[in-house]
Formats: sequence, C-alpha cells, structure tokens
Amino acid sequence: MLVEIKPYGGWERACYLRSSTLELVVTLEVGPRIIHAGLLGGPNHFGQFAEQMGQRGGDEWRIYGGHRLWHAPEDRQRTYSPDNDPVEMSQDGETVHFDQPTDHVGIRKRISLRIHPDQAQVYVEHRLTNENAWPVSLAPWSLSVMHPGGRAILPLPARGDHATDLLPGNRLVLWKYTDMSDARWTWGRDYIFLDQDAQNGAPQKIGLGYGGRLWLAYANHGQVFIKSCLADDRLPYADMGSSLEVFTNWRMLELETLGSLQLLEPGAQAVHREDWLILDQQPRPQTEADVKQGLLPIITAWLAQLT
Repeated sequence: MLVEIKPYGGWERACYLRSSTLELVVTLEVGPRIIHAGLLGGPNHFGQFAEQMGQRGGDEWRIYGGHRLWHAPEDRQRTYSPDNDPVEMSQDGETVHFDQPTDHVGIRKRISLRIHPDQAQVYVEHRLTNENAWPVSLAPWSLSVMHPGGRAILPLPARGDHATDLLPGNRLVLWKYTDMSDARWTWGRDYIFLDQDAQNGAPQKIGLGYGGRLWLAYANHGQVFIKSCLADDRLPYADMGSSLEVFTNWRMLELETLGSLQLLEPGAQAVHREDWLILDQQPRPQTEADVKQGLLPIITAWLAQLT
C-alpha cells in the first residue's frame, strides 16, 4: 500500500492510500473524512459538498461529504460536534490511523484503514474513546455519503412462511418524516431499494434491525459499493434497535451502520468494524432477481471470507 500526503479538494494536506486496485483519500486538516473511495482511475463513490471543500476551522459543523464517524443516538447538541481541526495520522504496518481531537462532549474518534493488497477491499475500524470522568451511553455510528444518482440496496433477513414462523424476524424502523408512498422506495420481498433523486428533495430514512453478518450496497457509475458489519441482536441498539440505516435527500444518500448501544466507562472504548468491497462492471439492479442473480453470489462469497 502506497501512502502519500498531497493536496486534495482545496486542502493542502490529505492522505492518499493506494493499492493495486483502490484509492482512498482522507482529509488531514479537518474530520477525518474518507473523502474519496474508488477503483484506481475510476469515479469517486462518495459524495462531496463542493461549497465546503477546502474549508477548515470555525465552530459550525460541516458535513463535507465522504465517510465519517459519529456516535448515536442522534442529538442536536451532542452529535453535531464540529470537526474542523487538524487530524493526527499514524501508521502501524499496513494499517493507517486517523485521530480526531476530543470533541466537545469528551469523546475521541479514530478511523483506521487497511486496504487489501490486490483486491478491491478495505478494512475500516471505528473507535470511540470516552475521555470524560463519567460514563457515557452511546453507540458507534458509521455514515457514508454516497455520490448522487445511485440506488441503495437493503437486504432483508431470510424470509419464511406463516405456518412455521409465528414470531417476527426483524425490525423496520420509520422516522416521522418517512413516507412509504414516495416513488424513490421500492419495497420488495427480500430487498428494499432506495433511489437518490436530485429532483426530489424530501428527506427519507428507515432503519433495519437484525443480527448476523449484514451488508448494504449502492449501485452507481456501473459499479457497486458494498459495506458490511456484524450485528448481535441479543444486544441493545439505538434508534429502536436499528443496526442498518439509509437516508436520502436531494443532495445525497447515506449508507449507515451502527454498533451496539453501550454504557462506556471513563477511558473505555467502543469499536465498530466495517468491510468494504467495490465491484466493477455491475449494472444497476432493476429488480430483486437482478440482485439475486448478479450480485448475491459475489457478495455471499466475499462475506464468507471475512473474519
């Protein structure tokens, strides 16, 4: 893996991580944000907010774009802690760490990255440290702002039948602004699709709650970006038990995963891991059959390799 410090998007210092297949760019003057993720020479799968690129400093929280680490549950005072100051970078072998200064509620955030040497895969670790003198209840919350114009794919857990499955199998969580009649939603038997549409500005969000090796995907640019995490349905989760979430408005779509909700003692850490995969030459799925025939065999084989 090649690691270089160069300008990017109006910032003078950003970290470029390259393998034989992938390129990631992480901001060092703000964030951290993984502001770019894509195949070498290919498009950026992450969305960016052009009017905020290159900005730094100040007390106003900015989304910037890209991938970020928050802590749930969402709260106007706690969650939107400005991250407009320089980031500390360090390297441990093939893993590169990016540490944000402790935020105004006493939580220190770290994102660690390791790229597979010859496959389009990324190991992403999110770590929250409680630097207060008192316990804090929180959950790691990993959000990826995706480039406009794509389609999100949310898999439902294995379906069953009325005769043998008498109890519910998962949670479907709706926000008060969720409109299930919105044309951007496609509600299937095994999958839910959500389209990002610049002509439709109404915010939409849902959460899914179930356990196991989970994944979310986003089809755009003739490619598919996939992120995976582990969830344990024996543990409590924020947002009425959501382990996966998806949000969209007129500018972006976010793929979100959450770790379990926990009472973090002073000095303790909460860790949440994601794994990413980018598939090339993959048409945007129009139907559930497209997912099952084209994407699912590849995703299933990839998930089986993850430890």
